[in-house]
Amino acid sequence: MCGRLSQYRGIHDFVAALSMPNPMVSTLSAEPLRYYNVAPSTRIALLHLEDGVLRADAVRWQWRPHWASDRPPVINARVEKVAHSPYYRAIWPHRAITPVDNWFEWVDVGEPKKQPFLIRRRDGQPILCAAIGQYPAHGEAAQEHDGFVIITADSAGGMVDIHDRRPVVLAPELAREWLDVATPKERAEQMILHQGEPAEIFEWFKVGKAVGNVRNQGAELLLPLT
Repeated sequence: MCGRLSQYRGIHDFVAALSMPNPMVSTLSAEPLRYYNVAPSTRIALLHLEDGVLRADAVRWQWRPHWASDRPPVINARVEKVAHSPYYRAIWPHRAITPVDNWFEWVDVGEPKKQPFLIRRRDGQPILCAAIGQYPAHGEAAQEHDGFVIITADSAGGMVDIHDRRPVVLAPELAREWLDVATPKERAEQMILHQGEPAEIFEWFKVGKAVGNVRNQGAELLLPLT
């Protein structure tokens, strides 16, 4: 996963796809988010549970532990290592869902510039990406070390032709279990290792190279090349 995605629906559309019965508190606008070309370090919508309440907050898409100030922040965590890596020990218990509409990958097609592809669900539903992070408690201001990472796995089923890594995407019932603080850590690890959505539920196509510049925004970036 190269590190570019879209969140253009409203937060209530994402929450409806999750179909969680818990009460919700959101610090985000109810209007469509309209983030068509999101790069790392941007604050984007993240869902997590706190005291039985589903929280929707804008959290920075990158993170590093406080003791690793000499390293660059990371945006993704490999599913094969995340549960046992000392690097993620502080945030592994803090599970979240990053809801996205699509993500982008760049492929070498023998041209001077790589060709961007858009990947989305075939059924048009939001993509519920497993994530972990550090975020402010209710009523607290954002802190310097707040942030989150998206968990990624090996690509399979043809998507490897686009990129060798992709987000771990969970079906709504598994996303709810992932968020539940009562879910044991061992069960959470097994979910992301073995129960992510298969490649067959996704489709991908070429889009214009304007998406390569993060300053470019707008729904036209999502149109397939003809």
